[in-house]
Amino acid sequence: MSKDKVFAETRRWLDYAEADLKAANALIKQQQSFAQQICFLSQQAAEKGLKAALIFMQIEFPFRHDLDLLRNLLPEDWPIHKAQPDLTDLTEWAVEARYPSHNEEATTEDARTALAQAQAIWDLITSELKRRGLG
Repeated sequence: MSKDKVFAETRRWLDYAEADLKAANALIKQQQSFAQQICFLSQQAAEKGLKAALIFMQIEFPFRHDLDLLRNLLPEDWPIHKAQPDLTDLTEWAVEARYPSHNEEATTEDARTALAQAQAIWDLITSELKRRGLG
């Protein structure tokens, strides 16, 4: 794939991730609780951001929701490895927030935590992509 195509596809995935983050941020400001939706959107933003980085690096990835697996496909010199060593809790929201289950419902605190982690991942990914030449 040409450099221009790689950059365009990376930006496309980043746009989707950013839209998820913006939606989660808008929902967190509402009076009504949308904790489950915020948790899901946060997981999705992180997943799409990681996949954008993998596209940029031209690393094939499985279409899975496992954020640790995706992060671990990135080269070790990416700062996300040290800054976000455990993405298990955020990964869980890919399914837990979408369907009723035996687990407890997402809380406002869960939503804030998930959104903060997704924002941190976004910041790490976009910063590193800029450092590596994505304009």
